[in-house]
Amino acid sequence: MTGSGPGPTAATESTAFDPVAVGTAIQRRIGVKTSRDEPLARFTTMRVGGPADLFATVHNVHELRAIVRFARSRAIQLTLLGRGSDVVIADAGIRGLVVQNRAEGSRIDGERYVAESGLPMARAATETQKAGLTGLEFGLAIPGTTGGAVWANAGAHDADVAAILESADVLLADGSEATVAAADLDLRYRDSRLKHEPGEVVIGATFRLATAEADAIAARLDDIRRWRREHQPLGIPSAGSTFRNPPGDSAGRLIDAAGLKGRRIGGASVSEKHANFLVNDGHGSASHVRALVDLVAVTVERETGVRLDPEIVFLGDWDATPPAATETGR
Repeated sequence: MTGSGPGPTAATESTAFDPVAVGTAIQRRIGVKTSRDEPLARFTTMRVGGPADLFATVHNVHELRAIVRFARSRAIQLTLLGRGSDVVIADAGIRGLVVQNRAEGSRIDGERYVAESGLPMARAATETQKAGLTGLEFGLAIPGTTGGAVWANAGAHDADVAAILESADVLLADGSEATVAAADLDLRYRDSRLKHEPGEVVIGATFRLATAEADAIAARLDDIRRWRREHQPLGIPSAGSTFRNPPGDSAGRLIDAAGLKGRRIGGASVSEKHANFLVNDGHGSASHVRALVDLVAVTVERETGVRLDPEIVFLGDWDATPPAATETGR
């Protein structure tokens, strides 16, 4: 979950995972429906990826807490998905239990906005606008959830989570829960301590905002919508921002300068509209996407001397995924 990914939680390998028995236990103990061999492509913005051994969707923080604690108590490999943005799932799928986080509760508390971790950032932007609160407008350009945004310190349009986050409610590795101040999350450019402590799961966040005229905030949202329509490949499967911007430069500019707009492997290509977006023509596979990411990174470093680090996260059983075709034409 980032972006897409929040990002994946820690996965403890189970030596004898039985999806039938585990699914039955989850439905009986927690009341959450499960499915076996669930195709995961439709739960990602790139629309690629194979099946989950076992899949469940949680709809509130109570179910989220319960299913994470259940998986940990049984040493089950667990992966959490938000809106599936900024993740690429292997064609062979993901082993163990995959949980989609749709805990989307929210409330206004004075100048604070309190959201469960599965709430889409775009909804956070529109809800706070209606309440006359400013600061979350950039969330309209974030395709993921609030939990993923905290996990990655997501940002856009010269703003980021670090500037407005007051605290995050975190389920810790030992099963306890804590409210962690933003200052203790080590929020940096597209990074946080949560990325390096995979046993910690964001279940909610509190944002400190400011009052403003609702009409002025709405105008700012309209500007962001207009900019996205003009500069980003909307309405087609996309992995979102593929690479982090290097210091003092733009990944999109470097990719464009290397002559890579339109470069294709299989059904995946570098967007002609924004070079830091990869798009899927509907026939792409995860292996196509990963091969294209590797090609772009190698080419940019060769042509410009700058190494690009991926912002997207590769999830799943890549060892069982065959390599992509090597065609790289436009």
